[in-house]
Amino acid sequence: MRSDLRTTKARLKAEAGYTLTEMLVVIAIIGLIAAVLTPSLMGQLGRSRVKAAELQLDTVASAIEAFRADVGRYPSKDEGLSALVTAPADAETWTGPYLRGAKAIVDPWGKPILYQPADDDHDYVVMSYGADGRAGGSGVKRDLRAGQ
Repeated sequence: MRSDLRTTKARLKAEAGYTLTEMLVVIAIIGLIAAVLTPSLMGQLGRSRVKAAELQLDTVASAIEAFRADVGRYPSKDEGLSALVTAPADAETWTGPYLRGAKAIVDPWGKPILYQPADDDHDYVVMSYGADGRAGGSGVKRDLRAGQ
């Protein structure tokens, strides 16, 4: 009876767990699934950043309009978008901050949002160069603009 018990324990011990081959098959299947899904997920991430940048540029444009309503002018080129976060020295009627902080003037790719006021003080453009940080491009690398 003791030998039967030892044989049963030995057999159960040998059958417990997974073999190396079984583990390699599972890892290979997981790798294939990851290889198929990764490109589509990365494309979705890029499109999400573009959408976030478009919304952010619209928010900055609205903040510029609020600045103009309070101060009577658009921020100058020298003041830039930081005038929406901290009061310029000569803006006595400034009631900001119009944006929550310096992070609000950085695009989703970590680059500063560009502000270009027109010479006639009636127009401006806020823009981001997109994922590549360079002028031009297409898709997620295209330039994004907001303003008047």
